[in-house]
Amino acid sequence: MDKKNINKLENSTDTAVYTTKFILEDNKDITYVTHDIEDGTWQFFSDDEFEDFESVAKVVGLNEIMDKDPTLKELKEMEPGYVAIRKHIGDKWTIKRAGNKKVLPHELCVRRGNVQN
Repeated sequence: MDKKNINKLENSTDTAVYTTKFILEDNKDITYVTHDIEDGTWQFFSDDEFEDFESVAKVVGLNEIMDKDPTLKELKEMEPGYVAIRKHIGDKWTIKRAGNKKVLPHELCVRRGNVQN
């Protein structure tokens, strides 16, 4: 895989992504996606709030998250440093540049306000 495409959202079984128990166990809609600018990590969240990311965190293969929500393919070209937001599955994604600092998973509630228009 060439370096230009390494951070693109691809349906690859060997790519690990972060998500939460709300998506995997409670079948909540994915409404917030981040693509980290520093390391290219993808993170998939619902609207659920949490205090401790470690208590709800799950690491899964990209193929598992894509199988759960095929509409994520719409984000395959989203560059690192951007976030995508929507209200529910079927809603149009809004893609925006993330704030300047690295966003950690436990900052989910804070980072929703850390998006530049």
